[in-house]
Amino acid sequence: MIEQAFKLGEQLISEGLITSEQLAAALAKQASSGGRLGSTLVSTGAISNSALVATLSKRLGVKGCVLRHGLIDPKVAKSVSKEEARRLRVLPLFRVRDELTVAMVEPQSLPTQDRLRQLTGCDVRPILVLEDNLEEFQNKYQAGEVTVDTFLASIDESEVLITEHEAIDEGPVTDLDRMVDGSPVVNLVNLAILTALRDGASDIHIEPDRNATHIRYRIDGKLRELLNPPKGLHAALISRIKVIGRMDISEKRLPQEGRVHIVAEGREIDLRVSSMPTILGEKIVIRLLDRSNLNFELSALGMRDDDRAAVEAMIRCPYGLMLVTGPTGSGKTTTLYSCLDLLREEANNIVTIEDPVEYQVPLINQIQTNEQVGLTFARALRSILRQDPDIIMVGEMRDQETARVAVQSALTGHLVLSTLHTNDCPGGIARLFDMGIEPYLIASSVLGFIAQRLARKICPSCRTSYYPPPTLLASVGWESRTSELFQKGEGCRECHNSGFKSRVGIYEVMLMDPELRRLVHERANEGQIREYLAQVGWRSLRQKALDVVEDGQSTLEEVLRVTRSESVEVGDPTGAGATEPEPALAGV
Repeated sequence: MIEQAFKLGEQLISEGLITSEQLAAALAKQASSGGRLGSTLVSTGAISNSALVATLSKRLGVKGCVLRHGLIDPKVAKSVSKEEARRLRVLPLFRVRDELTVAMVEPQSLPTQDRLRQLTGCDVRPILVLEDNLEEFQNKYQAGEVTVDTFLASIDESEVLITEHEAIDEGPVTDLDRMVDGSPVVNLVNLAILTALRDGASDIHIEPDRNATHIRYRIDGKLRELLNPPKGLHAALISRIKVIGRMDISEKRLPQEGRVHIVAEGREIDLRVSSMPTILGEKIVIRLLDRSNLNFELSALGMRDDDRAAVEAMIRCPYGLMLVTGPTGSGKTTTLYSCLDLLREEANNIVTIEDPVEYQVPLINQIQTNEQVGLTFARALRSILRQDPDIIMVGEMRDQETARVAVQSALTGHLVLSTLHTNDCPGGIARLFDMGIEPYLIASSVLGFIAQRLARKICPSCRTSYYPPPTLLASVGWESRTSELFQKGEGCRECHNSGFKSRVGIYEVMLMDPELRRLVHERANEGQIREYLAQVGWRSLRQKALDVVEDGQSTLEEVLRVTRSESVEVGDPTGAGATEPEPALAGV
């Protein structure tokens, strides 16, 4: 036993942690009831758990800790079976890439470490813990009884009110060298980020309220409230996140932005942090950009073969302007990156102007705007033209100046890709008119438009059949299909009871043919353009969305939510004369 091997009692007396009388009493109790001397000293109140662990770890030359919620990753804790963990007297705590940190009663045991390497395939970093402490948390974590809410309930607010200006390690959130000694707030932020990543969230919202802090995750375009830490934690949470984002923790009156690269569970993640003062305190939004989930295949995003062929035809043109339209959060930037990925080769000089740069891509020169120093989209675009570019991506055409320079660039031998905030492809032409671009310039420079939305996909784990309401079917001209079964998700643990998991893109593509160019040159209105498109069999975003329902990828209710009908009369395929307001959009 460790206590016997190192004459624990004498060492504790020499360090002034216990007295001879306390040692004698503990030895007498140990002789009658058995057990370890260290545990007996703790149970009698002669010494605290933390002091005992500190003494043992110093003598053994390993790090020691007292286990608590937030220090243990529930998923990692189950990486060793319950039976094996009890036999070895271990509990996996967390994993950083290929290194597994494990709580062990006997951290100096090489056979135990070898067995753990064999079971997990990871290098093992041992941490000393007391046996009683280990058994308590083995029972909780390996029985699956612990959630984030359990961790929240264990936090004592009085422990964290002093962490407003705490200096904390800025390393990866799972590189938790200081987690053993870290405050509960540090552990809570780490756990919240890891939970968001595992659930596939794109954003974390941390919002103040009168009685609590609300932590919400945006999953598949929808916000869900997952945590409600006590109000007393809010200032400490904000400070911790500002430290991670390398922001000024003392500035609370002005909005701030930060960015940091982390490694979590072996994945490279970029965090974009934004703070905003509100009347109840600061709100933080963290955008999670998971590089391992990047997929720049147009077909994988949901684009149909005919639309993909049309898009590839546009981007293979030596010069011209291609515009992607849609609301915020509809996936426009991902579509642009997918197009650039097809063009990315050594023969092309590709330059992008973005605000901000979301994904770093090899062989592409990426520029981030900075309006504070005067680096606007328009100014950067003018400078790029002197850099001998072949292909230019402008993150967004926000104003007339940027639009004019982009159009001129397309006319002078460059392929330009950009985005517009309009609802659909015909609306893109009207938007360019509104920005003051002359019709002849639009007709000469624009190759075409892509409009898109993101619809939630039916969860494969709880997929079931159902009959949609007849009025819903009638709204899309499917009155004859009332006896037909459609697909939906019932809701399960995998999809947080929403019935949806992941999203699929819905696209409409409009190429500028000679007749469209003539109509634009004559400044035709949006209704005239839609009338022509209907005559040539062009299919609108709403009609493309119904294809997604036919394929069983999403529900009728969902695609109607994220798209709009351009018709005044129900079922009008021309889509002319839209007057209805835009409904709530996925991802906004």
